[in-house]
Amino acid sequence: MKTAFLKLLEFCVNGKESRWLDAMLKISLTIEHLFYYDLAMETKRTVKSVAQKIADFSRSNHRMPTYEEMLALLAVRSKSVVNFWMNKLLEEGILEKDPKGHLTFINPLIGVPLAGEVSAGFPSPAEEELRDVISFDEYLITNQSKSFILKVDGDSMTGAGIMPGDLVLVERGREPKTGDIVIAEVDGSWTMKYFRKRGKEIYLEAANPKYPRIKPQSEMRLGGVVTAVVRKYHT
Repeated sequence: MKTAFLKLLEFCVNGKESRWLDAMLKISLTIEHLFYYDLAMETKRTVKSVAQKIADFSRSNHRMPTYEEMLALLAVRSKSVVNFWMNKLLEEGILEKDPKGHLTFINPLIGVPLAGEVSAGFPSPAEEELRDVISFDEYLITNQSKSFILKVDGDSMTGAGIMPGDLVLVERGREPKTGDIVIAEVDGSWTMKYFRKRGKEIYLEAANPKYPRIKPQSEMRLGGVVTAVVRKYHT
């Protein structure tokens, strides 16, 4: 038994139903026009702007948008265009698929407007224009898979501007240079101190004069190098 599509194709070829062919051509051209219109609009979008729209929706609704909602978010008509951008975000490592195949953010993407520069000395007029949008994850983290955060307890690094309660971003596997702040295990105890190396001698030094230098008696194991400090002034 012939399918309806094969029957329709036979009619069109035999010229018995030319109006069907005309209708199909019109529909095809309309779909093609809408697709290329959407594709042309993509020149106005970037990976960052698309990710930001989805992140804003996710924070407001505590979930990822559906494909239907993404059509509205991106102001497009074709799900093919949505698929194009989702694949881009997957390739860029912004999104990933969970075990069930659902899309999720690898890291929370929080974009904050960069409005300009401000003098830390004498005051100057703040610039009103928006210069850029900064994601703190993107700005602070250079190697996401090897980075972790610790909360500071103690005052041994106050001279370096690291206070109790601050958060420090640490990168595993980074080769420390003298003067870097490191997380290290010395003789079985973990600590955060300046890394010092003079010739073959290696020791740790606090940024507070009341704490002595630390020289390993048996072994010292580096857990990572501190790459950033985060402090929250208001809750």
